[in-house]
Amino acid sequence: MTSLLDRAPVVPVVVLDDVATAVPLARALVAGGLPLIEVTLRTGAALPAIRAIADAVPDAQVGAGTVLTAGQAAAAVDAGAGFLVSPGSTDRLLDAMADCGVPFLPGVSTASEALRLLERGVTELKFFPAEAAGGTAYLKSLAGPLPQVRFCPTGGITRRSAAHYLALPNVGCVGGTWMVPPDALAAGDWNRVEQLAAEAAALAVPR
Repeated sequence: MTSLLDRAPVVPVVVLDDVATAVPLARALVAGGLPLIEVTLRTGAALPAIRAIADAVPDAQVGAGTVLTAGQAAAAVDAGAGFLVSPGSTDRLLDAMADCGVPFLPGVSTASEALRLLERGVTELKFFPAEAAGGTAYLKSLAGPLPQVRFCPTGGITRRSAAHYLALPNVGCVGGTWMVPPDALAAGDWNRVEQLAAEAAALAVPR
């Protein structure tokens, strides 16, 4: 199975208030070359949106972000989430995500947190909040002592800074929101979303 970090260079991080926008948004992102879509569990529309995308957009791999509890992990997978992302981790949450049977990216922001997850055999992590936690300089410094760990940095990354992250050997992809601007989402401007997604997909770095 292809690693989550190798599906696309950018993972759109989406906050949805209206379930009706979920399917056309997902179709636009997939058409632009971004099949991995993280729907954050920050609104009441999140789980129905995940279900709608999973049912109607087979070329998308939709997952749940901002997973904070074991109950949320189970509910997201029940709704059709194909992967889980958390901003941090506890032993209980890690156990729950592992038990769900789908890929997951637990969040870390320090070397100690990364080492703790390595002890559990987890080598693919979310680095969050990326910019606030030290950005590319911090991740570059981790590549030496922790070469076996790969990251998906998320948090404050922009269209301009994404390429700097993707150039690092220990970064597989980045998470971002810039390809889903609020005004385009509100207006249903799916052509613009598709264009921004295509530009993000073009950031892929040959390995």
